[in-house]
Amino acid sequence: MKRAVLAIIGTVCGLVLLLSFKTHPAAGTGAVATTGAGAAASPAPSDGAASTPGTGSGGSGGKTRTVTGDTVDTRWGPVQVQVTLNDGKITKVQAVQLPSDNPRDLEINNFAVPQLEQEALSAQNSQIDMVSGATYTSQGYIQSLQSALDKAGK
Repeated sequence: MKRAVLAIIGTVCGLVLLLSFKTHPAAGTGAVATTGAGAAASPAPSDGAASTPGTGSGGSGGKTRTVTGDTVDTRWGPVQVQVTLNDGKITKVQAVQLPSDNPRDLEINNFAVPQLEQEALSAQNSQIDMVSGATYTSQGYIQSLQSALDKAGK
């Protein structure tokens, strides 16, 4: 009787793990060109925040801010995120530093970063899912994203 119960429990646990497994599609044409510290288009101000007047939707005056999060050192290299907000809404998230020491780093970045950016835009905060197979990059991305949002007061 005990063996039967253990077998059923083991089978259920195995099925749960199997069904929760997510595979990654091969990196396709949507390659991310962001690599290394030189990837930022322009340096951020020393406090990590910049403000520029913008035009909100419907002709009302909006305020656009670009804030750079802290650099997070991960096992494979630094990760840093820059966030653009318009009237407090996240309109753009861009990785300005990513691990880039080897081709595998680039492969992981090309796969994971677009997903992390989309998650952040959808969630409008840093409470996003990590990408399987890119755990360290995901953790660094989320920490830097939260840092940028903290600096922006969001």
